[in-house]
Amino acid sequence: MKLLQTRIKNKVLKSMIRILGHERHAIIEANKKDLEAFQKEDQALYERLIVNDKKVDEMITAVEAVMNQEDPVGQELSNRTLKNGLNIVNTTAPFGTILIIYESRPDVTIEAAVLAFKANNKILLKGGKEALNSNLILEKCWHQALEENGLSKEWIKLLHLKREETQEFLKNPTEPLDLIVPRGGERLINFVKTHATCAVLVSGRGNNFLYVSEHADWSKAVNVIINAKTDKISGCNALDKVLINKNLPEYETKLKMLQEKLEQHHVEILVDDKVSSILPQKETVSNNEIWHEEFLALKLLIGEVDTLEEAIDLINTYSGKHSAAIITEHTDEAMEFMHNVDSAAVYHNASTRFTDGGQMGVGAELAISTDKLHHRGPLGLNQLVTNKYYVYGNGQVRI
Repeated sequence: MKLLQTRIKNKVLKSMIRILGHERHAIIEANKKDLEAFQKEDQALYERLIVNDKKVDEMITAVEAVMNQEDPVGQELSNRTLKNGLNIVNTTAPFGTILIIYESRPDVTIEAAVLAFKANNKILLKGGKEALNSNLILEKCWHQALEENGLSKEWIKLLHLKREETQEFLKNPTEPLDLIVPRGGERLINFVKTHATCAVLVSGRGNNFLYVSEHADWSKAVNVIINAKTDKISGCNALDKVLINKNLPEYETKLKMLQEKLEQHHVEILVDDKVSSILPQKETVSNNEIWHEEFLALKLLIGEVDTLEEAIDLINTYSGKHSAAIITEHTDEAMEFMHNVDSAAVYHNASTRFTDGGQMGVGAELAISTDKLHHRGPLGLNQLVTNKYYVYGNGQVRI
């Protein structure tokens, strides 16, 4: 796809804002068909599927925010002139064609597309069958906005492929692919990594940990745990595991207080062998596999540790490398934790629910990357470009 002027891209986005507002009722009605067909067997997936007035407002806000952001393409990263007279300029450039694979969440059809398009990328959207009606009408809105401004519908396109067809497309794409972003669980990520023939940027699972130090402010810890666990169970930034230092003053009393508070929010509590002696009526985990699991439910596993080092080791062994938090009043301890925990986002005395492009000041996001190349954390507009060297000469040859 050719390089577009910023003015043209913003005109498309302005049209899209108007169209989303005009088609609001039709979008919500299409979503109702998806909701009625969904069996609700997966509460987190069902929550992600819902589109209501608030969600449409958020879609419009996301498009408007990206429209108002500076164009990330053609930004000068470095400029140097060598002794031989060559002028070497490194600038940002589009990836080309991005494929995103995701389940539920029709809002991804808006946020992923607006970011990719503003960064001058073509995007292929492989949504889940559970959101088909919602995605179809949102694609129709995009196509109207593109065609109103004289651009091809090929810029933003839904892929209607079954699992086997998706596998074949990844192995032998019918058009060039430059980047694939799988948004989903371990199974989806492994599927894409196994079959893809181009770069894959993983938007990994959550399975986020929080460590309560012996130097923690307890009321602060409880508030953060409740928020991180219950605010939105379908979020990949929700909390799954809590590790508590056994040297915390009034340890047993505080564990029972935490149990009571979590039960008030209808959270199912699992415990390790050590905590089970204090909370004997709770289910004790019997294998290590559950430590790897992202719950996406009102469920929390509480474990006991002796030291900061033990907490760091457990987190690095089992977490999804998405988000991790420490609750402590000792700054040095917090910094040791944050330096040594291998996660895309690390927190001191704050909820993991802030791992989100909008909350972190990045704006709309394509995904939260748990990879280390080329970017980690929220994939916003400025992360959807690569770089390109422009070399200006006057007949120089290498000798």
